[in-house]
Amino acid sequence: MRDKPLYPWGLHALVYSCPSVGCLMDLCEENYAALSRLAPGLESMRGDHHSFGRGGVDLRLEILEQTKYTTLIHLTHTFPPERGGRTDPDAVLRVYHDASQAEIVELSQTVLPLERTFEHPSLERKWKANLFVAKWLEYCLVQGHEFVCDSVAEAVEA
Repeated sequence: MRDKPLYPWGLHALVYSCPSVGCLMDLCEENYAALSRLAPGLESMRGDHHSFGRGGVDLRLEILEQTKYTTLIHLTHTFPPERGGRTDPDAVLRVYHDASQAEIVELSQTVLPLERTFEHPSLERKWKANLFVAKWLEYCLVQGHEFVCDSVAEAVEA
């Protein structure tokens, strides 16, 4: 498992890259690396998981589908009722464990000037949505969020 970005130039260089298929694949690898830090043991996780970071907004991870090589997840911030009770951003990601890639399938968010919902994308839309997810994942890590699978926790204790 990596503690640092996959590529030496990191996410910062990808932000200023032109969207191309190669750069999109690099970005999806960065998303995979960030998710691996956020949810170690994702391949064996099931059900709903919650993380309580320093920012005061819960992060929820729901495993929608788990297969041999992929995991489909729902990831969202859940605001408390006194802060609107909404979920935002709200994303579905497909994680390809064999290829070390994570890409956006669905995205709904209201803060940034992206399209409010994610539709079947052109390369540029897919780039923007995956870039948003990359920055969001890094933010979640900085806030101290982490999902620990029971089997991973037991392995650490042993």
